[in-house]
Amino acid sequence: MTSVFCGIDWATDHHDIALLDETGTLLAKLRIDDSPQGLTQLLNLLARHGDNPDNPIPVAIETSHGLLVACLRTTERPIYVINPLTAARYRDRYALSRKKSDHLDAKVLAHILRTDPAEHRPLPADSHLAQAITVLARAQQDAVWDRVQNSNRLRSHLREYFPAFLTVFKHFREGLASPVSRTLLAAAPTPTQAAQLTRPQLRSILKKAGRQREITSEAERLHSLLRQPQMHQPPLVEHAMGTKTLALLRQLNAACTSADELEAALLNAFTTHQDAEIITSFPGLGHLTGARVLAELGDDHTRFTTARALKAYAGSAPITRSSGRRTTVLARHIKNQPLASAGYNWAFAALTASPGARAHYDHRRAAEERHVAAQRNLFNRLLGCLHHCLTHHILYNEQTAFPNTA
Repeated sequence: MTSVFCGIDWATDHHDIALLDETGTLLAKLRIDDSPQGLTQLLNLLARHGDNPDNPIPVAIETSHGLLVACLRTTERPIYVINPLTAARYRDRYALSRKKSDHLDAKVLAHILRTDPAEHRPLPADSHLAQAITVLARAQQDAVWDRVQNSNRLRSHLREYFPAFLTVFKHFREGLASPVSRTLLAAAPTPTQAAQLTRPQLRSILKKAGRQREITSEAERLHSLLRQPQMHQPPLVEHAMGTKTLALLRQLNAACTSADELEAALLNAFTTHQDAEIITSFPGLGHLTGARVLAELGDDHTRFTTARALKAYAGSAPITRSSGRRTTVLARHIKNQPLASAGYNWAFAALTASPGARAHYDHRRAAEERHVAAQRNLFNRLLGCLHHCLTHHILYNEQTAFPNTA
């Protein structure tokens, strides 16, 4: 049985450690550098107070990232990640004067483990592959957001002097991020230059962008649209704006390249994972969305003991607030946001991929639920099915998931 508890106040260049016994008495305190020598000092300190493979001393810390946490995970000890807001509220129990120090914060984290271990979950024992998928999935999502941001910045700039270019590519699903639009804009960043492009030049641009079909007809369409009359900025101003466009285009190209490369790496890692077949058996879960779901769930199937716990973590389950005679049911705002975002896309895609999902959604809408609420409820239902399939290692079955669908 654990009788010693460790709290670590994490910082960028040093860490404060406090060890408490089961009565709350301070056994030891230490400040270490963020270095291999500091890690060795920490492990030696734990060993002197009874740490061993059969009974490792649990650790509480306010972050789940970084080399210190990664190294501590290799020791297979329980690591509890405490939300900083939670730790701040606990601090008032031990310092009514509202004083604060790194050593006190480390003690507070150790006290949290000592008094309320059942209220906090240790880091899941995810495999290294699952951890790598998490890194890639979150990086790819950040790259997609960067791509959208840079595309919007470029679009806003083009409206000031070259709005006709936006109408030329308005039917492209990727918009300005499409290879054709980026290649053409790099060749002719101003309306004057674009109007001077010949048909052979346009065909060459389309081929350079990777276009393989209907090159001649598309070149003819571009040739006609780019030569239509339009308003112009003064020549010097137009040239300056074209130069700025090239600078913005380089940023967009970098974001597009990053997103594509990270997506390829993510899909390559995801398809080698043992849970990939189960996850992609669900309607609406392709490889990319499925990888994002796995990234946030991990592959430690003991992490969520019940489907209800998983639904609360994803934010699909509602939260009830009851006081006196008043009871309200609200959407859950404290949740894993990346998982909730992936779940929204998943539920939306499932509407056309699964008759049962569509019937479930239509039933909620018939009960006068808003679209977002009905879709969240469908995500909630699918999450329960996913939890069952992952814990029992079985594929999705439409009839089992929605037995009442005709």
